[in-house]
Amino acid sequence: MQATPTNTRPLDLICLGRVAVDLYSEQVGSRLEDVASFAKYLGGSSGNVAYGTARLGLKSAMLSRVGNEQMGNFVREELTRAGVDVSALQIDPDRHTGLVLLALKDRDSFPLLFYRRDCADMAIDTEAIDPSFIARAKALAITGTHLSTETTARACRKSLDAAAKHDVKRVLDIDYRPVLWGLTEPGDGETRFVADDKVTDDLQAWLSDFDLIVGTEEEFHIAGGSTDTLESLRAVRRVSGATLVCKLGALGCVVFEGEIPDRIEDGILVKGVKVEVLNVLGAGDAFMSGLLRGWLRGESWETSAGYANACGALVVSRHGCAPAMPTEAELFDYVARRNTIKRPDQDAGLNHLHRVTTRVPKEWPQVCGLAFDHRRQLTDMAREVQADPARIPALKQLLVKAAEEGARRTGLDKPAILIDDVYGQDALNDATGKEWWIGRPVELPSSRPLRFQHGDDLGSRLKHWPREHIIKCLVFYHPDDPVELRLDQEARLRQLYQAACTNGLELLIEVIPPIQASIDDKTLARAVQRLYHLGIRPDWWKLPTMSDTAWKAVSQAIEAQDPYCRGVVLLGLDAPMEDMKRGFTTAARHPQCKGFTVGRTLFSAPSRDWLAGTLDDDQLIDRVASNYAELIQAWRQLRSVQPIAEDTLS
Repeated sequence: MQATPTNTRPLDLICLGRVAVDLYSEQVGSRLEDVASFAKYLGGSSGNVAYGTARLGLKSAMLSRVGNEQMGNFVREELTRAGVDVSALQIDPDRHTGLVLLALKDRDSFPLLFYRRDCADMAIDTEAIDPSFIARAKALAITGTHLSTETTARACRKSLDAAAKHDVKRVLDIDYRPVLWGLTEPGDGETRFVADDKVTDDLQAWLSDFDLIVGTEEEFHIAGGSTDTLESLRAVRRVSGATLVCKLGALGCVVFEGEIPDRIEDGILVKGVKVEVLNVLGAGDAFMSGLLRGWLRGESWETSAGYANACGALVVSRHGCAPAMPTEAELFDYVARRNTIKRPDQDAGLNHLHRVTTRVPKEWPQVCGLAFDHRRQLTDMAREVQADPARIPALKQLLVKAAEEGARRTGLDKPAILIDDVYGQDALNDATGKEWWIGRPVELPSSRPLRFQHGDDLGSRLKHWPREHIIKCLVFYHPDDPVELRLDQEARLRQLYQAACTNGLELLIEVIPPIQASIDDKTLARAVQRLYHLGIRPDWWKLPTMSDTAWKAVSQAIEAQDPYCRGVVLLGLDAPMEDMKRGFTTAARHPQCKGFTVGRTLFSAPSRDWLAGTLDDDQLIDRVASNYAELIQAWRQLRSVQPIAEDTLS
């Protein structure tokens, strides 16, 4: 059995080593020379492990260094969003954050170019490392790259000594990259093994410092000084009493706690998971994340290695490394069904779990929104008061300020807004980057059957959206619509949902039954249920005010079909303020309702006056902000009474 780190510490794991930015080719099958575009992800072996273990529920921390620039900010923010402690992530005033450019040529080839010469994480400041911080963790994990230079070796030495003093388990991921030891040409980041006696000697001088050593067969070859795996493992064992975990690729891994046996399979052999591989890049960091998840929770080596193999299998079937890392819920779902899933990237259940359990932020406890994504209504308003429609973009920028002011008056931390990109692109730009809740419509106004504002090529449009923008789509839909009409609209919604998933964007579907249709307390629940049955799982629903009975039916449909749904927000339909408040009275009783996104009720009259020239900018902002604040306060007052569980409502 393994020696389990059982001591109670505020941190499970500290990762010391490389943290950088990965630029992954978006064209699979291309040489790096031919790549046309890249996706930006968190990178660096240690950064990936900190990120991956945090997703799996461990309390992880990053001990490294980034540049005082935008890429360093990105690394810090991305780690923070995953729940990683970045209090020991140093900032280098002079050096840049490391970058890696990667192509995915085929399953086993990944042309890789490191931009790491004199980069920030290789200049980690040893003096800034606090031994008491190391003492807070159950384990310290170091990558072999940080044993390759004098500067990083000093940081490792100080950290390992502190770990030994405070009974912190010490982990080595050999992570052998010949290019980072100066053994290949600068452009050859893909080569994983070059025999070198000096590197072997350097590594062996450190091996006695560790309790757990993890590597591929090639990595144990460099650590042991032989291309015979068993001989290398024995050489490592002669200088180290650590538990050795040797990764065998698709075959799984083998764990050695004592002497190395005559056959490699006589260790604790844990077979791998067979999957279709997109590219093997990132498998090692995912493996390490899963292994540490089990080890640091006291699981057996069989269970821990099973987690490790499963995490590796998931990542090799997806694009990227850090973003492909599974969450705890996703890992357990996959482990339970892994024998039936050959293509994790095509499994609807796994893909949905990955999508909804990695959303940022994880929770939106309330959404109090000012909606001004209107297009046709505002052009009609401008025409009625004989104003130039060219003023509408400026109006929308003022409404962003009104939303901010209304939120300030009520102490609302993050305003919520709905803005279009037809008249509101400048307003969108003003609001983006502030961590607001931002919805953005795609429907052609008033279209029935549903049509999209900018045509059917949704992928090329959504590709350019900031990830924080939520797709909003209004559909005039009734489950009893004529079959041809219903199927047409449902096909458009399925197309939109797939585009949202592909582009990593959240989706809000706004359902309004047509005015002429017959509506009862089951209509909206039936509409929601129908779309779920089609495999459409939006992150949000936007619905009209309803009776208690209708709310209960809708809530039950959502909870049964997608317990990860963010919830429902109320729409306004230009209702008078007092009518909206009455609608809140019922909605606030139901936990699935997270708030509202209301528009013309709040901005219509002031905007008309502003377009007519009878209201100046400050007056417009003040009036809309006052209306918005009034509605926020009304919702909060009603919601202050604890929502009632659905099964207690009559």
